[in-house]
Amino acid sequence: MTQQKSPVLAQTTKQTPVLPQGAKPVLLSTQDLCFAYDNNTQLSNINISCYSGEFIGLIGANGAGKSTLLKLLLGLLSANKGSVEVNGQTLKKLKRREIAKQIAFVPQSIDLPFAFTVEEIVMMGRNPYLGPFQLATNNDQSIVKEVLSITDTVHLQDRKVNQLSGGEKQRVIIARALAQQCECILLDEPIASLDICHQFETLDLIQSLTLQGKLAITAIHDLNLAARYCSRLILLGKDQQDDICIVADGSPAHVLSQKNLKDCFNIKADIIPQKQSIQLHNIAPIARK
Repeated sequence: MTQQKSPVLAQTTKQTPVLPQGAKPVLLSTQDLCFAYDNNTQLSNINISCYSGEFIGLIGANGAGKSTLLKLLLGLLSANKGSVEVNGQTLKKLKRREIAKQIAFVPQSIDLPFAFTVEEIVMMGRNPYLGPFQLATNNDQSIVKEVLSITDTVHLQDRKVNQLSGGEKQRVIIARALAQQCECILLDEPIASLDICHQFETLDLIQSLTLQGKLAITAIHDLNLAARYCSRLILLGKDQQDDICIVADGSPAHVLSQKNLKDCFNIKADIIPQKQSIQLHNIAPIARK
């Protein structure tokens, strides 16, 4: 993984990820990826290589470009420079249906069509595999039943989506993404609207998918949950020109250093070693000068 230097936050640090046994080669990658809104640079020279079996957490302060990077990886935004590749194919050369067979996306929020039931919404995850006017097959129906079960939404399947709470809607969108059966799933703050029980259940579910060989990349604010569940963290922050770059990339213990906590989040904490990870205790803001 090639990283960039940050003039303000010190030299970008990197750590070669430890790949799960039997993991495939690079599944999703970027090369010199740059993006700007109205000539105002937001992301600068982003270089990452993501592998099957990884659970990657995108972390950074508000406005650090986590959601923007996810949209670039999905092809919802077009880069000003550089490229994104999925399974060795340049993303911008692929049709949306082809992308949807390889990458699923769970957005931070979404307006669901109120006329549809939960089961119908989840079945939409099978659309990339169906032709025009083609009805769902028995296999499609079996897949939908399975993802309703593992996302704890079976009891909601006949309800209209406008009758659901915010947390219930989020679980339905996760179920729809799982129904796509992609090798890669991108998630933008998937636990933000969930109660604490479903936060753990959702992250347990995503982790179980990566143990089966899928790649999961999620934007996440809770640093302790990120350290607990993610095998790898990518920390985004601003450089001297106010461009967003990769500050650190590697294991939670490598990325969540005292310096990075101070420089990127303006906080301090006791870093407590855990089995194969760390936890942050006594988190407190640092007084601004």
